[in-house]
Amino acid sequence: MKKLFFYLSAIAAVFAFGYSCSKNVEYRTQNAPALQPSKNDENAGNWKPVLLTAPDEFAVPAPGATGTPDYIAQINEMKSWQQNMSKADQQSVKYWSAGAVLRWNEILRELVAKFNLPPYQNPDGTYPVPNAANPLAYPYFPFANPPYAARAYAYVSAAQYDALIAAFHYKKLYNRKAPYAVDSSVKTLVPRSDLSSYPSEDAVVAGAASEMMKLLFPGSQDYINKKMEEHVHARMMAGVNVRSDIDAGLALGRAVAQKFIARGRTDRAGAAGGNAAMWKQLEDDCIARGETPWYSLETPKRPPMLPAFGKVKSLLLDSMTLISLRPGPPPSTNSELMGKEIKEIYDIVTKPTREQIAIVHHWADGVGTSTPPGHWNEIAAEDWIKEKYSEPRWARNMALLNIAMMDAAIVCWDTKYFYFNPRPSQMDKNIKTATGVPNFPAYISGHSTFSGAAATILGHILPSRANAYDAMATEASLSRMYGGIHYRSDCEKGLEVGINIGAKAVDRAKIDGAE
Repeated sequence: MKKLFFYLSAIAAVFAFGYSCSKNVEYRTQNAPALQPSKNDENAGNWKPVLLTAPDEFAVPAPGATGTPDYIAQINEMKSWQQNMSKADQQSVKYWSAGAVLRWNEILRELVAKFNLPPYQNPDGTYPVPNAANPLAYPYFPFANPPYAARAYAYVSAAQYDALIAAFHYKKLYNRKAPYAVDSSVKTLVPRSDLSSYPSEDAVVAGAASEMMKLLFPGSQDYINKKMEEHVHARMMAGVNVRSDIDAGLALGRAVAQKFIARGRTDRAGAAGGNAAMWKQLEDDCIARGETPWYSLETPKRPPMLPAFGKVKSLLLDSMTLISLRPGPPPSTNSELMGKEIKEIYDIVTKPTREQIAIVHHWADGVGTSTPPGHWNEIAAEDWIKEKYSEPRWARNMALLNIAMMDAAIVCWDTKYFYFNPRPSQMDKNIKTATGVPNFPAYISGHSTFSGAAATILGHILPSRANAYDAMATEASLSRMYGGIHYRSDCEKGLEVGINIGAKAVDRAKIDGAE
């Protein structure tokens, strides 16, 4: 009965939130100041992209001269917008002035949180599967669980990064002055820049992000389009981009996104759910090794979450490297060491301290949240605002962070289903978890793997915060023991694997031309 109440409450929460996603999730970055980069990174067109073969792979036509009647008409259009600004328009300009990459990252985290809801079972005890071809029918597509979310963050971030590399190549090539540098009577409502305004970096980000998100969250296309229109309109009202700047940026961003979309359609994520024969084979293989296999602790038993996600193609590493990152086996389920680890978790959950309970809930990142990868995106965003990064540097850093966490998901899920290890509460029914029981095998801890990868790349990007990130990762890892969800070996090995994956992202950072 309690389980039924939980799922019905969760479903009700989706309707309360509004399927149109009209109510924004509040983040501490909501009131971020206007972006005024300490360094423009005008040479970002020379940085190493993720998928683009070259920064000019997609052509951007030369802009019209600023003295032409057409350009003058665009300036006049901008002035007209400014003369008729409402209070809502002013708030929109202020909101988007905090930075394109930041705001679209917040929107993505909001969508992940909205769709991070497992479907409730059918009357016959089976579970429906979200259908991308019919996203508005229950269960809504997607179920934005941690692996799905990690991939979404990675694809959106990488597409924005490549789009900005291309944009900055063309900015330098064409070097068209900003409207306020052409006409001194143009009011600017955000900090000015010495950069060329063509193509608009904000429009490039909006074009890339909106196209990627419409693929990943097809039921929210109207909401995503609305955000895109608000964004580019705000840049015209702010006096920083004329319509041709915007149009060129949107076209370039969308073109780059299509390359990532084509890649995403063939990266094997669509087959990550597996089938009944696969699920049975995983159990049989585990039993053949003489181990106790994992099984779903839900009633009725739910199919395992994305057992083939370990086969998804990485944006950073080849398949053999990913397999090499898989750790050795966990303690045997029949071993004395496993018995000790089970007892350790039992002792923790039966007498938790107040601090441990607080840590469990701080790092829970469960149903209805932006997931563990989203939590690390929020941590990064809060710190990077203070650093006053340029848009391409924001995008580059987000791409590094999220590609690392996507690979963390791939290696972690490969490991989970390779060993098929049971949860502590399966091995000892007296262990009561503090935040539910995830519907996939225990070894290795996803939270630990995500956190080890995130802390490692974040510590490279911002060395002054490296010790703090490491401490957060350790705390996030321990939270899963405190919650009764993982054994010590799950957490320690997960952190180790995550750190190794983060180191691969650091290797890329050292040669991408941005340092």
